[in-house]
Amino acid sequence: MFSAETYINRRKELIKNVGSGIYLFLGNQEAPMNYTDNTYRYRQDSTFLYFFGLNIPGLAALIDADKNEVTLFGNDYTLNDVVWMGPQESLRNLASLVGIQSILPFNDLFKKVKSETQFLPAYRGDNKILLSELLGLKVSELKPSEKLTKAVIKLRSIKEPQELEAMTKAVNISGEMHMAVKGALKAGVYEYEMVAKIMEKLHSKHAELSYPVICSTNGQYLHNHNHSQKCEAGKILLLDTGAEMELGYAGDITRSFAVSGSFSTKQQEIYDTVLNIENSVIELLKPGVSYLEMHKYANKLMLNNLKEIGLLKGDMSEAQELGLGGMFMPHGLGHMIGLDVHDMEDLNENWVGYADDQVRSTQLGLRSLRLAKNLEAGMVLTVEPGIYFVPGLIADFKSQDWTHAFVNYSKLESYADFGGIRLEDNVAITESSFTVLGDAIEK
Repeated sequence: MFSAETYINRRKELIKNVGSGIYLFLGNQEAPMNYTDNTYRYRQDSTFLYFFGLNIPGLAALIDADKNEVTLFGNDYTLNDVVWMGPQESLRNLASLVGIQSILPFNDLFKKVKSETQFLPAYRGDNKILLSELLGLKVSELKPSEKLTKAVIKLRSIKEPQELEAMTKAVNISGEMHMAVKGALKAGVYEYEMVAKIMEKLHSKHAELSYPVICSTNGQYLHNHNHSQKCEAGKILLLDTGAEMELGYAGDITRSFAVSGSFSTKQQEIYDTVLNIENSVIELLKPGVSYLEMHKYANKLMLNNLKEIGLLKGDMSEAQELGLGGMFMPHGLGHMIGLDVHDMEDLNENWVGYADDQVRSTQLGLRSLRLAKNLEAGMVLTVEPGIYFVPGLIADFKSQDWTHAFVNYSKLESYADFGGIRLEDNVAITESSFTVLGDAIEK
């Protein structure tokens, strides 16, 4: 955890931004895998980590802004717990490390929460049920505080130097995971063997995954977690994986490797297009830049390059307006990253990524853009352009008459077994420009 002053100051800033009232924060409980005593790896709620720093289950906290008081709710481990877990730090000692003096048993929360208590959106079913019991409301009647939620988003969006340091470590481990795969990749190995290389490197660094591994020679399917395919010569392995540090901060890196060690001419053309898009976008990043416009700029570069290759024809500006870009890049250019790999999206994706006056597009690709607002110094985001040849998606576009004015379908047919290519790095916005986090990861 960080220093006690870090958490004290964060809570003070929150009170300044929200004002009068009592704010409730629920930590996460253990989550059973298939029965109560067999649990998934524990992961604390990220906002609880941000303000209270304690990465253990069974906690909640109240901030009374009017009295400037913070109370932690939880129970010390019993002797029975110690038999299974070994000696544990007392809750009072842990609370003192994050600047909290007032501690009450967890069930006292039911005496302290009032109908006017402000709370954040809950994404876990058990916490939704707990909120309904605390407030005497049906789950469907729970209404999180917009003011509190937006204040939390505002604070967490701007990363402190110590957060950037933790994220840099996560990115560097993520890079080592990618290079472990690159060094072992060859025709005949299975995707799950490459995942094993990732896990070996990850755990040797005392880190965990920040999201499930995407490791696939079917890279046209964006979140393909099926690792059963054999890596065949001539195919592309798309690898999207990142490390999470003990404090919860994430890395999120994607590389695309030729299974046989070198790309074909066709593959190289697409790879170079994606690389050019990523580099061109990153060079333009600075405070005040609209990430919505960066997504559109990336689409413009992609369509023009695909036209040069001969896959497209006609007026690419018109094609872009009509939404042709979604045929080849059906996802957004990137998202915020921090304590969550998709930072704060549990709090409301549109509040995190869009300004109040922005309306989210319904167009394929653009509608999946998670970050659209103007960038600010201290933000950290991913830049992850990709080009994919999804047979079902191509068939759908082909069925729409307007696309024939822009697409050379006869040539596109030869890309049916291409797969996909994506490149991704994590970028911090500085006072006047940008910094790509971590050591350079081979591309």
